[in-house]
Amino acid sequence: MKSVLLAVAAVCTAIAGHAQEKKSLTLEQLAEGMPAGIISPIPAPAGWYDRNNLIVYENREYGLYNIRTGETLPYEMPAPRVQPAILEELGKTVDNPTFSPDSTMIAYTKGNNLYVMDVATGVHRALTTDGSDLILNGWSSWVYYEEILGRATRYKAFWWSPDSRRLAYYRFDDTDVPMFPIYDAKGKHGTLRETRYPKAGDANPKVEIGMVDLATGETVWADFDRDDDQYFGTPFWSAGSDKFMVPWMPRDQNHLVLYEVSPVDGSRKPLYEEFQKTWIDWIDDMVFTDDGFYMTRDFDGWEQIYFQPFDGTHYLKLTEGRNWGTRILKLDEKKGLLFFTSRAEISTRYDVYRLNLKNGNVERVSFGDYNFSNVVISPDNRYYAALISNVSTPTKSVLVKMGRQPQVTVLGDSKGPEYDHYKLSEARMLFIEVDGYTLPASIRLPVDLDTNRKYPVIISMYGGPNSGTVMDRWTNPSPGNQLWANEGVIQISIDHRASGHCGKEGLNHVYRSLGQTELADYIEWVKYLRTLPYVDSCKIGITGFSFGGTMTVLALTDGADYFQYGIAGGGVYDWQLYDTHYTERYMDTPEDNPEGYAFTRVWERADKYRGGKGSMLRITHGTADDNVHMQNTLQLIDALQKADKQFELMVYPGGYHGYRGYQAVHSSNSDLIFWYRYLLDREVPECLLK
Repeated sequence: MKSVLLAVAAVCTAIAGHAQEKKSLTLEQLAEGMPAGIISPIPAPAGWYDRNNLIVYENREYGLYNIRTGETLPYEMPAPRVQPAILEELGKTVDNPTFSPDSTMIAYTKGNNLYVMDVATGVHRALTTDGSDLILNGWSSWVYYEEILGRATRYKAFWWSPDSRRLAYYRFDDTDVPMFPIYDAKGKHGTLRETRYPKAGDANPKVEIGMVDLATGETVWADFDRDDDQYFGTPFWSAGSDKFMVPWMPRDQNHLVLYEVSPVDGSRKPLYEEFQKTWIDWIDDMVFTDDGFYMTRDFDGWEQIYFQPFDGTHYLKLTEGRNWGTRILKLDEKKGLLFFTSRAEISTRYDVYRLNLKNGNVERVSFGDYNFSNVVISPDNRYYAALISNVSTPTKSVLVKMGRQPQVTVLGDSKGPEYDHYKLSEARMLFIEVDGYTLPASIRLPVDLDTNRKYPVIISMYGGPNSGTVMDRWTNPSPGNQLWANEGVIQISIDHRASGHCGKEGLNHVYRSLGQTELADYIEWVKYLRTLPYVDSCKIGITGFSFGGTMTVLALTDGADYFQYGIAGGGVYDWQLYDTHYTERYMDTPEDNPEGYAFTRVWERADKYRGGKGSMLRITHGTADDNVHMQNTLQLIDALQKADKQFELMVYPGGYHGYRGYQAVHSSNSDLIFWYRYLLDREVPECLLK
């Protein structure tokens, strides 16, 4: 490790010296929230009305900013073509009511069957009739909802064709998927919720793809064998409604095919095919044209943009370099321009690029050392609006006229008039090198830093593959981060080589061995922190939820020489207990990779956890968590008890994967109490408890 790319001590000593003239925030003030005037609201870009008027959003209201006059006028977003009242009424008794593109029909599911309603007549028609607890038509099986189609779908698994003539849907058969019971203690006798949840190595749902002709009511089935061990991704209709594109993978998830399926006879032909030695992620950034589609893929080690013609004969690679997080913003076929964002200059910031499709030139049109977000390109491609910031620069809303020398108009600055009057917690970027990989962190040091003192540390992380927590962008001062800065606690968010900063090569290090490389890199971060004269190496705390909960327990067991205190929420403590699609993407099946799965049984490391004086682990879980089952925590605490290890446990009855309402308040207060007790050796001030 050894290569440090930022002299944190020097930077922070300067910050502390400058801050001495400013006012300190009291605990009582922080208990009430940040004082007014520190942060100012700014207009966020929301789209373009026309080439001269930018739609902005501020204080829950829309406005039109005229780029010629600089004047902002009130603006009301156009009302939908069809008022949503009918959807609200239907939504009381059915699931996911969705208008057809021409607004003449509404599709929905009820009782795991798929229906359509004619808006003009109010007549309802069943498109399927075999729905049951095990047969789901247009309603996702759990693993598809969570891992493939996504939570935002709210279990919806049907798709209107653009011409409103057809409705495609996935039909799931959960017969062979094991049932996992979730106990609810409410009431006299309690209840059981039965979830068809396939854990690593279990049978997955069998899937069929139907396309209903609404004129005839007949369903055409796509030509796939339902008995194959396979997955289907989110499908897409072509603009002309004559093609239904279906992404497909085998269970190993190392081979991807995008099929064009005919809605007339169900026949299929491959449009695009990809192989990788480890795993492949679904295509989720596609822009369609009459001749083909643009997409982002990572099979060369970084994320590049490609064009794939519909004839499937070849594909064109359009970008080069160390691009990551690449997303297409806008395609202008007529002018031959494609705009995209990517973390190409540095892995911790997004920039904006313009690709000339005629000559292949790629030009960076953003500027400076800022992270660019909320980017919207003007209709004439001459301007873009964005929010820009970095960890030490409060967010600005800007309008940029593109050119060799960009002309920048600041629409709003979140730095308020009182900002410079207070001693505020400020973040700085930090980098180390491990095995040739550059790893980033964001660190906040105590106000009035005294380098002759020893300060405790709270480390925040998540740890999942391609799910980094560190970006060089502004975070508004909050009572939470300000509290710890005032109380003399160093706060640092860290990432590892598979967090998404080191391309697919970095990600591949966790293949078949979740947890091992991640923990090794986290230990390198602690080794670095120990070199700082003001760090108390006996007071290193770490916290995370879900995958972060897993890593927290690993840190206090295998990493017990480096981490003394931790709060682990909703963690997976044996990857054999998590779902097939996510787990096997990285680990293969337990049968194929027994050694890798053996390492992930964190509860088998109970004897390595120290507990008691100088070390403490706090574990939390919701009893109704249908994502990471509380079974994980029960097996962990049983092992800790057998090893006679002391720990703290908080169970949230009926709590899901993330605590809400009064449980969220309780969890927040409990975390405060824990850190005060173990890092500061005192009780939390009463005024801070909600």
